[in-house]
Amino acid sequence: MKRKIDLESDFDFFKGEIIGSVLVLNFKDDLMFRATSLVAKSTILDYLDQLSRSDAIKVLLIVSSPRKAGREEYCKFYDQVIETALDISAVHKLFHAIDDLILKIKEVNQIVIHADSGNVLPLFLNISLACDYRIVADNTVFQNPCLEYGLVPKGGGAFFLSKILGAAAAYRIMLSEDDILASEALKLGLVDEVVAFSELRDAAFKVAEDFARKPAKSLRCCKRLLNYSFKELREYLEFETEELINMIGPFGDGLAKKIC
Repeated sequence: MKRKIDLESDFDFFKGEIIGSVLVLNFKDDLMFRATSLVAKSTILDYLDQLSRSDAIKVLLIVSSPRKAGREEYCKFYDQVIETALDISAVHKLFHAIDDLILKIKEVNQIVIHADSGNVLPLFLNISLACDYRIVADNTVFQNPCLEYGLVPKGGGAFFLSKILGAAAAYRIMLSEDDILASEALKLGLVDEVVAFSELRDAAFKVAEDFARKPAKSLRCCKRLLNYSFKELREYLEFETEELINMIGPFGDGLAKKIC
């Protein structure tokens, strides 16, 4: 039996708030480190299960923390793996937690909007690509420190980018060390809208309200139809995890040490 969760609860790394038929889920900082916790993973997945069963909520608005992990936090995480201060099992937990979160976002019955700002790692970009609509602040910078460790992004990046932009553009983005500004991300099709940072939350909520005005059955059916082509996503994510674990090696010895 699924445990009952109050959708307006305040958890360690996220907080829920219901406004009309919109659920606003605010992610807090340190998501990379928190995702290695089995308790944290179970909490967010159970939470999204509870949401998916709700007939009162039409739209989920995910708002990432402006203080979330950036390049330095990413480097800190893998430096700890290299120095064995953080066991390699933490990487396994992180990868599986990301896989489960991506799949759950695709599976929920509600339309999912993602609002982001500041420095954005591939992990958070990939989470947004799993959503149905993406809006970012004009101070958003997409970064890719993965190549500094001889890795590629986790979270379905190759899968989503190849479908949205085509294989050639996906190669360029995944193998580029250059930052992508919000304006360029809009031109590329990585995001659907760019607004001023001070207007991000209001603009994102307006998009959510626009979706919420539509009939619930129409929204759910439309999402199921549009997500039909993502049936192979679960298999892809398992393959992606295997590839990355092989790149890292059993004790993290496949990571290239680099000072960030």
